[in-house]
Amino acid sequence: MSDNYNPNPFETAKTLAEALPFIQIYDRETVVIKYGGHAMGLEESAKKFAADVVLLKLVGIHPIVVHGGGPQISDMLTRAGVKSSFVDGLRVTDASTMEIAEMVLSGAVNKQLAHLITDAGEEADVRGVGLSGKDAKLFTVEKVHRTKMDPDSKIEQVVDLGYVGDPSKVDAQLVESLLSAEHDYVPVIAPIGVSSAGETFNINADTAAGALAGELKAKRFLLLTDVAGVLDENQELIREMDVERAKELITSGIASGGMIPKLETAIRAIESGVEAVVVLDGRQHHAILMELFTEHGCGTLIRAREA
Repeated sequence: MSDNYNPNPFETAKTLAEALPFIQIYDRETVVIKYGGHAMGLEESAKKFAADVVLLKLVGIHPIVVHGGGPQISDMLTRAGVKSSFVDGLRVTDASTMEIAEMVLSGAVNKQLAHLITDAGEEADVRGVGLSGKDAKLFTVEKVHRTKMDPDSKIEQVVDLGYVGDPSKVDAQLVESLLSAEHDYVPVIAPIGVSSAGETFNINADTAAGALAGELKAKRFLLLTDVAGVLDENQELIREMDVERAKELITSGIASGGMIPKLETAIRAIESGVEAVVVLDGRQHHAILMELFTEHGCGTLIRAREA
């Protein structure tokens, strides 16, 4: 169905009425949204996402957006003639790569997304506020250490990822102040942090968003990605599962590749106090609205235990 489809007024009213119970469930609740993947590089998709975020704010939800920007960083590195390498999905980040990553994430991507939210919310004065994890000590990080098995010797070797960090402390005072302000602000956060020694580090956006959601005890953490959700052994979408099932998918090898760190992030977020995490397809227009405001949702919902 195209976006040009116009239902009759009765159908529109019926859809709004059916959304009411779900709007009430999330009223004045915090929802952290990790926005990334290739969809965010498409202007029309980004505009629709921004409009959906404004809608959440106007119905009484407190949305927070933590964004990635891997494709945009890769494009800028290519233009700068800097080659990238990856270990388990994490970019090895030397000093020059870190400089470009911060410029892209905290600069171009962050400010553009904040502007799109402000533009979409202009009539109601909803404003996107672009922040970096370096602002107001939002993300204090520790350097990430990874090991990798040598295929010949079968000995684990330590891999230096450079300026890649994980949050060791999240100070969300500034974010909470924006959410409780008189004006309708939407925090838009770039996954950059600083170490206790003052060094700047790149943070995996999923990890940053999950850490913030846990600190805020968010009602929902929506993890937008480039797949429909979590798949089972038959490659069928899992609609809902608990943390134990998520752990089994990892240990059994059913979950593989980039889905493993996403599930690990979801598990940590739930264990930190997030009510539920949803892995869903950010390429699908209005995915966050379908997840929050319809009975069956969209993607895979993960909670502490089966309801």
